[in-house]
Amino acid sequence: MKVLVTGSSGLIGTALGDALRARGDEPVALGRSGREGLSWDPERGVLDPAVFDGVDAVVHLAGRSIGEHRWSAGEKQAILESRTRGTTLLASTLARLGAPPKTFVSASAIGYYGNRGDDELTEDSGPGDGFLADVVVQWERATAAAQNAGIRTVRVRTGIVLASHGGVLARLLTPFRLGLGGRTGPGTQWMSWISLADEVGAILHALDHDVVRGAVNLAAPNPVRNAEFARSLGEALHRPAILPTPLLPLKVRYGDELVRELLLFSQRVRPTRLLESGYRFRHPELRDVLSATLEPPST
Repeated sequence: MKVLVTGSSGLIGTALGDALRARGDEPVALGRSGREGLSWDPERGVLDPAVFDGVDAVVHLAGRSIGEHRWSAGEKQAILESRTRGTTLLASTLARLGAPPKTFVSASAIGYYGNRGDDELTEDSGPGDGFLADVVVQWERATAAAQNAGIRTVRVRTGIVLASHGGVLARLLTPFRLGLGGRTGPGTQWMSWISLADEVGAILHALDHDVVRGAVNLAAPNPVRNAEFARSLGEALHRPAILPTPLLPLKVRYGDELVRELLLFSQRVRPTRLLESGYRFRHPELRDVLSATLEPPST
């Protein structure tokens, strides 16, 4: 299978490329103009249809990071447009092809659900409120042209991806190893997470199984409350995890809105469609992924 991948140099894209090559598939990177491999320019609406020649599937992962900068009006617009422009360009170009790839897997996020307390959220749950929920609604809507053209379109609503070399977990390791880690805010908010191995495994599953289509939650079947996450990470590192994370310095640096939506919102997400389609998680429990990620392999 020849798979065109955007965002191929990111945490998920790099692991996906390795997994595709390991099983004998051919990942092809689609990057910004001037970079190695095939190129496109979403800001200018430039995408040569010839890049899809011989391509069986497209996996679209590109998008601006949501947690690097304070959410000014300009930053929020950049976050939105980094998702909607590229997705719209891909979807509309695919829709015009005479023989398009059979499958279009487009990144999405559980931010779609907003702050939902203890509610169990499946793919049939409606969107919530907040900046990220609004972004994800428009992001998913941007795939419509491909879906309307009959291309099997999968919108993968990803939770917190856990890997020791990138993402949220990597940023937490230093304070927790120093014994300075702990719950964030009340600690009662639900965290819906997924191991990097299962994130990649679920995307491969979506590529391989025609029954998978529409919105699909990519989150482990056992979400945890924030306080449990902190306690489990402390135990895995053999360090105490009793000091609450001070929110004031984070709010000063990143702003109240970002801190509230990324750290305090509660999302108890269930991977209903993924499980119903036959996917089996490698790391269904938090302790599984922490053990596999943080402890060296046996020799």
